[in-house]
Amino acid sequence: MHYIYLHGFASSPNSAKARDINSRFAQIHTPLKIPDLNLGDFSHLTITRQLKQVAAEFPLNAAEVTLIGSSLGGLTAAHLGQQYLQVQRLVLLAPAFGFLSHWLPNLGDEKLQRWQQEKYLEVYHYGEKRSLPLHYEFVTDAHQYQERQLQRPIPTLILHGKEDEVIPIQASRDFACLRPWVELVELDSDHALGSVTSEIWQAIRLFCQLP
Repeated sequence: MHYIYLHGFASSPNSAKARDINSRFAQIHTPLKIPDLNLGDFSHLTITRQLKQVAAEFPLNAAEVTLIGSSLGGLTAAHLGQQYLQVQRLVLLAPAFGFLSHWLPNLGDEKLQRWQQEKYLEVYHYGEKRSLPLHYEFVTDAHQYQERQLQRPIPTLILHGKEDEVIPIQASRDFACLRPWVELVELDSDHALGSVTSEIWQAIRLFCQLP
């Protein structure tokens, strides 16, 4: 089994969550790939680009893959699981289901219209610790990736904070209740899940049958 971790939107392989999970995999001597989904060009990020990039990381010998994805990385992982039979297990940390419907209204109509017209919007990038321009193609591309497409019965563990201020936990509840192959664990935390790292690791270890 190969393990790949997908970080979230405007984040990086150096995020607190990525580093924590990476160190725990290292302690049990199990390799974990953490690709940089920014590709040195956050401004032209799209979900389609992430899907192609991560699929290129899959082993060529058709060995099975477990994807662990955080937020937008979780949404990306779910769509990879739908598209590639090589993906045999998913762990989704506060997955960004319906994220456009949660994120875009917060921008406001005026800012959204300006983004459409000017093509770029300044977005704070937590990995770079500065604002970077993001092309509007990110939005138009994202519209094609809807949760209703995700119907492959792949064993899935979702870990979501009950106090999530970015993606409401109801999004994961709605997703799980229609899919009996999905296990949802609700945690006393927010979107970052920084206060429950031990619980997350224990759940991943049990679900993935790690040593």
